[in-house]
Amino acid sequence: MANQKDNIEEFKVQTAKHPNMSSVALRPHSDHSRDRTSKRLSTESNGTSDGGMGSSTPVEITALEESFRRFAIHGDTRATGKEMHGKNWSKLCKDCGVIDGKNVTLTDVDIVFTKVKKKSCRTITFDEFKVALGELARKKYKEKSGEDAEAEVFKLIEGKGPIIAGVTRAVASPTVSRLTDTTKFTGSHKERFDETGRGKGKAGRVDIVDTSGYVSGYKHRGTYEKKVNKPTEGRPL
Repeated sequence: MANQKDNIEEFKVQTAKHPNMSSVALRPHSDHSRDRTSKRLSTESNGTSDGGMGSSTPVEITALEESFRRFAIHGDTRATGKEMHGKNWSKLCKDCGVIDGKNVTLTDVDIVFTKVKKKSCRTITFDEFKVALGELARKKYKEKSGEDAEAEVFKLIEGKGPIIAGVTRAVASPTVSRLTDTTKFTGSHKERFDETGRGKGKAGRVDIVDTSGYVSGYKHRGTYEKKVNKPTEGRPL
């Protein structure tokens, strides 16, 4: 009881020294966690993080930008997907149906590409890509307003990818199968392959002599034992 009274008296003294301390309510730990979470989400939405200003954070990619990246890296293993060459730009307009041969032709596509890109560059960015699509949309849908025409062109491209055509396929031919079947080879050609049809390499083309032995010039190790220890079946005693 004495300790409890001492604590109460000490609390009264502290309260008298700091009169504003009792007016501030203590916040539970869950409220602090919510504040930290909201702060993190707000910084991520602004493109920053607790690690510093301007830190990169994952951003949701639209269907149009995803298609842009697919065509941008087509045929180029070193491409990053952030810029697109004129060749892939023409392929995108062709594969997605932007070129119709009447209102929009391949020549129009090349002219628009040259118009929107920078003079010292050979590629266009995603922002320049949208500007180029707006130019083609007004030519393709002349009866619609600018925004409606752009929306129609965007629908043609969203979710699409490069069309791979003209790939040579192997045709099964009985003549080719017969000529490449190693089990039907004869003579020296037969010796160049093993039972599984795999080539033996140099061992199938040249008679390699086994020169290992106890003395120099010793060849064909083990052949003498085979001659001496011949089977005696059928031989007269």
